[in-house]
Formats: sequence, structure tokens, C-alpha cells
Amino acid sequence: MLTYEDCLGLCDLTDDEIRAIAEHEHLAQIAALELGQYLLEMPDGDLVIRRMILDDIRAAEARNDRHRTLALKATLRHFVETHPRHKGAA
Repeated sequence: MLTYEDCLGLCDLTDDEIRAIAEHEHLAQIAALELGQYLLEMPDGDLVIRRMILDDIRAAEARNDRHRTLALKATLRHFVETHPRHKGAA
């Protein structure tokens, strides 16, 4: 049986990126991992993931959760750097 860590090793996303997808979609992390990998294989899936992380940042800012906001901004930066196809798109 595969563990979450096994699946993470086969995925093109980091644990933090998967956590952001899980937070946005209200999913368990293993389901978010599967969704994230699926989206990366879609033509504009990286834009969808980027938007999810941006939405999570706005939600954390609205809660005045500075720690989570900073963590999500670092996650977004890493995602854009490692998935640069649509770097300038909002």
C-alpha cells in the first residue's frame, strides 16, 4: 500500500502546495495531492493552483493570520518559480 509520503515523492508539488490546495478545496491532503497532480497535467491547471493559493492568502489576511499569510506567500513564490509557464498571469 502506498503512503502519503510515497505519493508525494511521485508528485510534482510540494507538501506546502498540496496543503494549500487541501485548505482551499476542503479536502484531505491525499485527495488534494491527487487533484493537484491532475491539475498540473491540464493545459491551464497551474493557473488554477496559483489562484487557489492566492485565494488562501486573501483568506488568511482576512483572518489577520500573519503566520499563515507569510507561509502561503512563500508557497506561492516557490510554486511560481518551479512552474513558470504562466508566471505573469494573475
